[in-house]
Amino acid sequence: MTTPGDALLCYCRPGFEPELAAELNERAAHAGHPGYARTERNSGFVEFLGADAGALSQALPFQSLIFARQKLTRIAELRDLDPKDRITPILRALETTLGNAHTFGELWVEHPDSDEAKPLAGLARAFGNALRPVLRKNGWLKQFDDSRRARLHVVFLAGDHVLLAVGEAGDSAPWPLGIPRLRMHADAPSRSALKLEEALMVLMTEKERERLFREGMRGADLGAAPGGWTWVMVRQGLKMISVDNGPLREHLLESGRVEHLREDGFHWQPRAPLDWMVCDMVEQPRRVAERMGTWFREGWCRHAIFNLKLPMKKRWDETRLCLSLFEEGAGKPLLVRARQLYHDREEITVFATPPSTAR
Repeated sequence: MTTPGDALLCYCRPGFEPELAAELNERAAHAGHPGYARTERNSGFVEFLGADAGALSQALPFQSLIFARQKLTRIAELRDLDPKDRITPILRALETTLGNAHTFGELWVEHPDSDEAKPLAGLARAFGNALRPVLRKNGWLKQFDDSRRARLHVVFLAGDHVLLAVGEAGDSAPWPLGIPRLRMHADAPSRSALKLEEALMVLMTEKERERLFREGMRGADLGAAPGGWTWVMVRQGLKMISVDNGPLREHLLESGRVEHLREDGFHWQPRAPLDWMVCDMVEQPRRVAERMGTWFREGWCRHAIFNLKLPMKKRWDETRLCLSLFEEGAGKPLLVRARQLYHDREEITVFATPPSTAR
């Protein structure tokens, strides 16, 4: 089903609005949907206007976007709302835009993940509690949450300024604000473990995780110290070679599943092909992209997840270049997904695998 809308609404990491805007502008043009991106620095979201938003949403699947945490179809913008009655204008906008034959599976009342919008969190929670029963009474919302159906998003930009948007099941992030909430494990060697845990959730489907991680598989962690990514892979059932001149946390070695090689992870290569390679080294992104391509070209690994640390300027251009260098260097067809994760900072995370393994 194509949702009628007047804009594409995407959330992002505050400060990366120009990168997301550039990505949307370029991808929309390539898809034959002219328009323009509108945003403000540190707002935490970008709107793409001037095109058929529903058709554009279908042309730009969420999984293909790199700098977007969430992808929605905006159906209305409401300004100058009366604090005494925000619900009536919302019901009127839904009827005007969608008619009476649309029932949503869930309601999410949100705000952008920005310093300016975070004080709206309390209002969003309270308003959601007030709006939900009204929507159910009027037939706009299922009586019980159904994640298989489209979601209605009410996005507060201010107390009197709201965006209404629709998130399609299977083509949007299944977490409020597009942020998977992860807790730091007590025995994780470093907070970097959260990046890889999020990557497994965001860049792979549940079926792919079940198929691509099996007990006894072998992998390598390049630039491993102190061992956060090694720890995550061991928890997936792998036996790991952790390559770094620095020390690992002692309990990793006690597991019996980790071999620590005190070598330069950037130049090391395995003696036999591995199932997995992961890498979170602090290196120039182009060098990392080329080295990752070499790993696939030489057949040293079958699947990989790695980070690319981006420069301060022209980050979208650098992203495109690095992914192109990687795919050219690999010299073989690969399925490649990339995303700036919530736990990433000035970087993106890339998952690569043979296309036959991801279904």
